[in-house]
Amino acid sequence: MEPVRRHQQAFHVAGLAVRTTNRDERDPATSRLPKLWGRFFDEEVYASTPHRNGDKRLFGVYSGYESDVHGAFDVTAGVAVSEGAGCLTVEAGDYLVFTARGAMPQLVTGTWQRIWDYFEAHPELTRRYRTDFEAYDGPDAVAIHVGVS
Repeated sequence: MEPVRRHQQAFHVAGLAVRTTNRDERDPATSRLPKLWGRFFDEEVYASTPHRNGDKRLFGVYSGYESDVHGAFDVTAGVAVSEGAGCLTVEAGDYLVFTARGAMPQLVTGTWQRIWDYFEAHPELTRRYRTDFEAYDGPDAVAIHVGVS
């Protein structure tokens, strides 16, 4: 399925964050994201985050990119908030949205592989590497938004 290009207004997310690389995430010994999401759910961060707004989705926000797909980046597992100290702003702009349904976490890793393949096949598209985000509508549905110029 082809992604859909959408303009996204800026919004804020608060939660837990780690810094990682795609190389580290491919190795279970160095992967940080499963622990991040485990902590997010174990500590019920989604239920205790102050200033949560009406958006019930959970978010994985990619930010603080060092460079490109090969560099380090931050990932925040969180919820949409109206304000608050320490919240992260997802930048306004155009995003390609890749949607998928299936079993986690294979659903997410498979969709990111689809995204990398898509950008490799479409060199005319330029990723912004500012903020990207995963929006989870349920336990088996994700929409990954990748910022483009």
